[in-house]
Order: sequence, then structure tokens, then C-alpha cells
Amino acid sequence: MRVLFVNEVCGTGSTGKITCGLAEKYEREGHEVRVAYGRSSFVPEKYKRFAVRIGSMKDVYIHAIMTRLTDKHGFYSGHATRNFIAWANDYNPDILWLHNIHGYYVNIEMLFQWIKSQPQMRVYWTLHDCWSFTGHCAYFTMAGCEKWKTHCHECPQRNTYPASLIDNSMRNYDDKRRIFTGVKDMTIITPSEWLAGLVKQSFLGEYPVEVRHNTIDTEIFRPTPSDFREKYNLMGKIIVLGVASIWEKRKGLEDFVRLSGMLDPEKFAVILVGLTPELSRQTRQQTGNIITIPRTNSPQDLAKIYTASDVFFLPSYEENYPTVSLEAQACGTPVIAYDSGGNSETLSDSRSRLVKAGDVEAVKEIVERWKP
Repeated sequence: MRVLFVNEVCGTGSTGKITCGLAEKYEREGHEVRVAYGRSSFVPEKYKRFAVRIGSMKDVYIHAIMTRLTDKHGFYSGHATRNFIAWANDYNPDILWLHNIHGYYVNIEMLFQWIKSQPQMRVYWTLHDCWSFTGHCAYFTMAGCEKWKTHCHECPQRNTYPASLIDNSMRNYDDKRRIFTGVKDMTIITPSEWLAGLVKQSFLGEYPVEVRHNTIDTEIFRPTPSDFREKYNLMGKIIVLGVASIWEKRKGLEDFVRLSGMLDPEKFAVILVGLTPELSRQTRQQTGNIITIPRTNSPQDLAKIYTASDVFFLPSYEENYPTVSLEAQACGTPVIAYDSGGNSETLSDSRSRLVKAGDVEAVKEIVERWKP
């Protein structure tokens, strides 16, 4: 059996790791597997055997620029998508498993026209956010917007990913509803009960919806001793850790800055992994109590950081089913998370705690009572 996965990245970031983990599972079962991707040119060596590139970085840049100008994200990359479909026809998959199809790399209308022309092909679509059933945004919790339930218009978040100078949310909503509905044999998969509930209220509710929680590689993410504390001169301190692939407002970076200002730097250390050089500079200007570490593509290095830390703080206001929470707990580090999205569904360690979103004072009180 031939299986084809489609995702914005291959083997990196949370969605890329999830996708390639599934690809490895199918390969172990004896199936032929490929992962089509388009957003990033980097693919870890161990996943290159799966990788099929959709377009190039030039295509991504053009798609991003046109999205910025027109708010028609997902409707460019025509040439790249045409070439990919020609390849996919030759590959002739028995199963097509979509993941993130946003990310400036594929034309959604052309992709779904092809999908609908292949009635023999079993289709799965794992949603990692809400973009597929809104007229613009990937999340709407912070904005308190529920227009997606009826008909998007006058989007309050056109400046958020995928950012645009104009508002085309009404047309996007109509186009997505037309394009994404009517597939003969498709199942929607969500990693969280929270997202499943939203999907069932959307125009994608015509499809069966299954909840399959994300998993992690516990051979990698396990208690992993290292010299991390010695390296950063953190012996005797309680380490509060945050990790994100992309730090943005909804991930709670500002709340980490607030928390660091509340904690005694003689007793506590706040560490953030994944900040860009510019964000690292800005964060250090705001507070001198945060240690910033660049994003790493080494899960082994990340496991060492999780293990060395005392508590993992997940201040995301909008989250589906965060694998970072799973990774931290697998390494023996409990989590303090905001009670938003699917965060609560990831907590398994008896020491982990939920707090009201935005309640940094409550986080401070918990951390200050922490017994390493």
C-alpha cells in the first residue's frame, strides 16, 4: 500500500515530527511512504528518504507576499502544486493523509480538485489548528470571535498569521467551505477533544471526526542527565522553562517576562528555548532574569534541558494539544499550564497544575512553593 502525507514541514517542528512519526509507523508495517512538504528546505537526515518537496523557497516567498497583499492565503503556488499533482498521480497513493496545508506552499483549490478526482483514495486530514474552517485566522480564542460558526466577515485578526493588508475573510470563508466539503471518503482527525468540538460546529462537521492524541518518542524524551546546570551556572536554583518553535503573543512570551520580574533571581532562573536573535535581544532588554537559548532541532538536547528544569510553564492562550507539555512530563518535569484550548488534556503528571489564562500571579505562587 502506498501512503502519502502532506505537511508544511518534514521532520521539524511539532507537526513535522508528528507527520514523520506516522510515516515511520506505516513504513514498519511494510508500506511505501512519502511525505510531501514545502515550507522549509531543511529535512533531518533520517527523514530524507520520505521527503518530496513541493515547490521551492522562492515559491514560498511569492505566496507569502501575495497573501500579505490580497489576504488569499492558500490560493497561490499554482505552478508548484501542478507539478506536485503530476508527481502524485504517478505515485498513485492508496491513502492520502493531510496535516497542515497552510504555510505558503500549496494551492488548496488545485489540491482538493485533485483529491475529489480520486474517489478510490482514502483521505485523512489531521487539523493542528482552526485555519481550515475560518476566513483567515488559525486561532480565535484571544479575539473572542465566533463568526466562523456562521460566516466570517470584517476579520478582527487580519494582522495575525497569515497576515494581510486587507480583509478578504468573507470570500475566503465561502471558498474554503466550497473547496473543503464534498470529499467522498475523508475523516477529520484532531489531537484534542477541544478542537474536535469546534470542528463539529463548523462546515467541516459533515465529516466523521476522530480524536487521536499526539504522541512523542519516549525513547528520546525521558529523564536525561547532563551538565546543563553547570554550563549555565544554575546550581541550587529552581529553573522555570518555556519552549516554543515560534514565540508569538498567543504563546505567552509577555507573561514569561512578567513572571521573571516577579521571581527572586537569587533563587529562580527562567529559561526560554526557541527565541529568534531579535526576540532574545528584546527580551533581555525588558528583563535581565531570562536566559534565552536558540531553537534546537536536536530532540536529545531538548530532553536534557527538560530534565534539568524543575517546572515547565506553558502560558499559551491558544493551543491545540501541545507536544512540549508531553515532552516535559516524559522527562520528569511537571507542567503549569493555562486552562485554554487542549492544554488540560496533556497533563498526566500528578504534580502538574492548571491556572486561569493570564493569571501570572497564580503561577508565581505555585512556583515559589515548589519543592525541587
